[in-house]
Amino acid sequence: MKKMSFSKTLLINALIFLFSGFVYGQTIKGKIVDVNGESIPFANIIEKGTTNGTTSNENGEFSLNIKKLPAVVTISSLGFVTVERNIADTNTFLQVTLREDSDVLEEVVISGLATTTKRSNLANTVSTISAAELTQVTSQSGFDSALSGKFTGAEIKANSGAPGGGISMRLRGVTSIFGDQQPLFVVDGVYVDNSSISSGNNIVSEAAGGGNPSSNQDDASNRIADIDPEDIETVEILKGASAAALYGSRAAGGVVIITTKRGKEGKPRVSFSQTVGLRSPTRLLGLRDWDDSEVVALGGPANAKLRDYEAELFDHTRISTTTRFTTSGGSERSDYFFGVTYKDEPGLVENTGYEKAAARLNIGQKFTDWLDLYVTSNYISSQADRGFFNNGNANRTIGYALAFTYPWENLSPTDGVYPFGGAGSNVLETIGLTTNRENVNRFIGSAKSNIKILNGEKNRLKLVLEAGFDQYTLRTTSIFPRELTYFRDRSTLKGASISGTTRNTNYNLSAFLVHNLSLNNGLQFTTQTGTFFQDFDRNTVISVGTGFNTSLTSLSLAENLSSQQVVRLQRDTGFFVQEEINYDDKIIGTIGIRGDKSTNNGISDKMYYYPKANLAINLHKFSFWNIKEITSLKPRIAYGEAGRFPNFNDQFTLAAPQFIGGVSGFAPGTFKGDPTIGPERQKELEYGLDLGLFDNRFTLEATVYNKKISDLLIQENFPTSSGFTRKIKNGGELENTGIELGLNANFIEKEDFSWNANFKWWKNKSKINKLDVPAFTEGGFAAFLGTFLIQEGKSATQIVGTYPSGLTPEEIAVIDPDGDGFAVYGNAEPDFQMSWQNNIRYKNFDLSFLWHWKKGGDGINLTTFLYDNAGTTWDFDDTDLDPTGTLTNGPYRLGQIGIGNTAPLVEDAGYLRLREVGLFYTFDEGVFKGVEKVKVGISGRNLINIFDYNSYDPEASNFGNNVLANNVEVTPYPASKFVNFHLKVNF
Repeated sequence: MKKMSFSKTLLINALIFLFSGFVYGQTIKGKIVDVNGESIPFANIIEKGTTNGTTSNENGEFSLNIKKLPAVVTISSLGFVTVERNIADTNTFLQVTLREDSDVLEEVVISGLATTTKRSNLANTVSTISAAELTQVTSQSGFDSALSGKFTGAEIKANSGAPGGGISMRLRGVTSIFGDQQPLFVVDGVYVDNSSISSGNNIVSEAAGGGNPSSNQDDASNRIADIDPEDIETVEILKGASAAALYGSRAAGGVVIITTKRGKEGKPRVSFSQTVGLRSPTRLLGLRDWDDSEVVALGGPANAKLRDYEAELFDHTRISTTTRFTTSGGSERSDYFFGVTYKDEPGLVENTGYEKAAARLNIGQKFTDWLDLYVTSNYISSQADRGFFNNGNANRTIGYALAFTYPWENLSPTDGVYPFGGAGSNVLETIGLTTNRENVNRFIGSAKSNIKILNGEKNRLKLVLEAGFDQYTLRTTSIFPRELTYFRDRSTLKGASISGTTRNTNYNLSAFLVHNLSLNNGLQFTTQTGTFFQDFDRNTVISVGTGFNTSLTSLSLAENLSSQQVVRLQRDTGFFVQEEINYDDKIIGTIGIRGDKSTNNGISDKMYYYPKANLAINLHKFSFWNIKEITSLKPRIAYGEAGRFPNFNDQFTLAAPQFIGGVSGFAPGTFKGDPTIGPERQKELEYGLDLGLFDNRFTLEATVYNKKISDLLIQENFPTSSGFTRKIKNGGELENTGIELGLNANFIEKEDFSWNANFKWWKNKSKINKLDVPAFTEGGFAAFLGTFLIQEGKSATQIVGTYPSGLTPEEIAVIDPDGDGFAVYGNAEPDFQMSWQNNIRYKNFDLSFLWHWKKGGDGINLTTFLYDNAGTTWDFDDTDLDPTGTLTNGPYRLGQIGIGNTAPLVEDAGYLRLREVGLFYTFDEGVFKGVEKVKVGISGRNLINIFDYNSYDPEASNFGNNVLANNVEVTPYPASKFVNFHLKVNF
C-alpha cells in the first residue's frame, strides 16, 4: 500500500476538525439547582439519544456542545428526579430546578438503632418531616412550634402564648395516667432532656395552695424549645411501640428522632439570612358592653370614663428578629457544617420576651476505607421572661387579676407609686415591677464511628460506636418586691425573691455490631445487636426569701429563707438484637427484642424484655404485577412492645422533714413506696396499606392501630389511720385505637410550574379496660369546675362534673347511670384532626400554606368563669345561652354553676387554623453581583384562627404537659400571630 502524503493527511484532519466544529459548534449553558435555589454540583447533562454529555461544576454550572437544534437534554443527579428539557436555541441561559426523589430519600428512614432502610420496605408508619417543611415556609419561634399539623397521630398543644416555648405532645392518644406521656427526643443519637421545671412561683400565686414553691402551674417552658429548628435536616416520628420497640422502656410515648445538617461534597457554601417579624395578639376578648347602671351597681362612679386594660396590656405589635449565618462544605473524605443563630423575640406584654444565641459545629471525617468519625456539637444560651400568668388563687397573676379589674379604676402610678386595685392587685404594677425569668446554658454533643471489619461484596460486618452528652444549667429568677400593693399589708409575705438552679446531665454510650449478608437468590440478611448505657442526673435547688424591709431583693436580706432540693438519679442498661430478612425488596420481615434494666424500677437488676416483629410485601415488585397505573402497592403489619419507667420516687417511702425541740430531723412521710414497682407495658398492633399511582404522583398511606397499655401506674389511696395516704402501683389496662391517613399528590410538575398537595387525617379513641382501684378523678381543680374521671369501661379523656340539684330520680338515672355523682359533659380527645399542605411554584415564585383543622375535643374554660364572677365578661350581657331568653349570658352561666351544673364550663375546643403561609421570590443568578442566590419573601403563622371557644386560645393549658389536665385553661398569656419578612443570600 502506498503511504498517504503529508499534505493529504493534513487536509483530511482539517476537514474532520471543521466537520466536528460544525456538528458540535452549538453550545448551551446553564445551571442546575434544587427547589431552594441551591447549586447541585456534579449533575449529569446528556443530549438525549447520544453519548454526548457533561457534568455541572461545583457551582452547578455547565456548558454543553450539541449536534443540532432543536434538541432534548436529560438532567439527572443522585437523590433527585431526572428531568428533560427541550432546547430550541442557544441564546437562553438554561436554569434547571431538580426536586428531591422521594424514593431515594427513603434510604434514611430508621429501621433499627444502627441501621436504616428504604421507606418502601417499612412495615410500620414513620412520619418524616424535612428541613423544608420545618422552617422554609415561615420563621418558627422554636422546634416545638414547627411541628403542629405536619404529621398524623399527634396532638400538640402550646401551654401558653408566652415567649420561649412550652408544649405538650401526645402521640396516638393517652398512654399513661400518672407517668410522663411526652415522647423521647433523640438528637444525633443523644437522648436529650425535655423537662418542664417549676420556677417556684407558687409561693406567691398560691395556684396549688400556699407554702410550697413547686407547682405544675408555673407556665414553665420545655427544654426541647432550646433546639434551633434551622439546624435540623430531618425529623422522624416513631408514634407507637410497633416502630419504637427497640427504644424499650423509654418509648411508650413515642420517639422523635432529630438529625441535624451536614456539609455536602463540593465548594464551601456560605449563607446569610435575616428575618424581621411582627408579633400581635391572635385574639382579644374585649370589654363588657357597660352602661351607667351596671357600673354603679358594681360600685363604680356615674358617667365613668372606661379604660380597656386588656388592650393596654396585650394589644401591641412587637418587632422580632432572627439572624443566621452558616457555612458548609466537604470533600470525598470530610465534611463540615457551622451555623450560628441569634433570635430576639419580644413578647406582647411589657417586660416579657425570648432571646437566644446558638452555635452548631458538625464535622465528619473518613480516615480510611474502614474507619470514619462524625462529631456534632451544639451550644445554646437563652433568656426567657415569661410574665406572671395562669392560675393564681391570691388574685396576683396578671390574667387572674385582670378578670377582677374594672375599667373605671385608675391603676396608673402617681409619683412612682401604684394605687391599690379592686382585684387585690394592680396589673400594671405587676407587669412593671415583677420578674419571672429563665436563663439556660446548654451543650449537646455526640460522636459516632463506623469501623468496617468485613467489607466484601456479599458479606459485610461493621462496629458502630456512639456516645451522646447533654448538659444544661437552668437558672430561674422570680422577684416580687415589697412595694407591690398586695404586699403592703405587713401580715403578708412582704415581698418574695425566688432563685432556682437546675443542673442536668445526661449521657449515653452504645456499641452495635451490624452484619449484612447477600445471597445469590435475592435474599439479604441484616443482623444487628448492641448494648447501651444511659445515665441521667438532675439536681434542682429552689431558694425562697420572703420578708424584705427595703427595696433590695437579695436573698441575704430576707427575714425568712427556705430551700427545697430535688435530686434525681437514673441509670439504664440493656441490649437489643434485631434480624431483618429481605427477599429482593419484595418481602421484608423483621424480628427483634430489647432488654432493659433501670434504677427507677423497684427491682433495679431485673431485665424487662420488649419484642417486635413486622412484615411488608411489595406486591408491585413481583413478576405477576401488570397494572401500570398502580406503581406501588404494599400491605404491611407490625407488632411491638415498649414501656415507661416508673417515676423516680415511686419505689421509695419518703421521709418528711420535722423539727422537734428546735432540732431538725425526719419522720415517715405519707407517701408509701412500692419496692416491686415496674414499668408500664405497651403492646401495639398496626396494620397498613401503602399505594402509589401513576409513577407515584399520587401516594396513599393508610394505617389502623390498636395499642394496649398494661401495668398502668395508678394511685392507690389509704385510710389515714394507716399512717399513709397513697402510693403509686402497677394496676389496670388502657387501650387506644386509631386511624391515620396520608395522601400526597403531585398535581403538576413542569419546568415553570409545579403544584404538590399533602392531605393528612387522623383519629384516636381511648378506653380504660381494667382498673385495679376504684374509679377516681385526676386533673382539674374540683368536680363542680370540671375534671377527668378514670373509670373502667370509659374513655380516659372523659370530662365530668356535678349535675344540677333538684333533678328527679329518673333524670339522675339518665345522666348518672353509674350513681357516682358525676355527669359526663365532654371529652378532651378530638373527633378527628386534618391538615392540608400545599406547595406551589411558578417560575421564581414559591407559595406554600398549611391549614390545620381539629374537629371537636373539649376544654375546661375557667377564664370565662372568673370573668363572670367579676361581672366583666365580654359577652356578659349577650342573650344567646338561656333557652328561655330570660337571663343574659353571664348570669345564666353563674346560675347554672350555682345549682351544681358544670356544663357551662366545658366548651368545644376545636379550631381551624392557617398554621403557615409563605410567598417567596428567588432572583435569577447574575442580578446581584458577587452572590449565588438571593431569596426574599413574606410569611405568616397563625394568621387565621376560627373557633367558638370563649377565651384566648383553645390550645392553652394551665397545667403544662400534665397527662390529662392539659385541656384546662385559666387566664393564660395570650397567643400570638406573626408576619415575617425574609431575606436569604447565598455566596
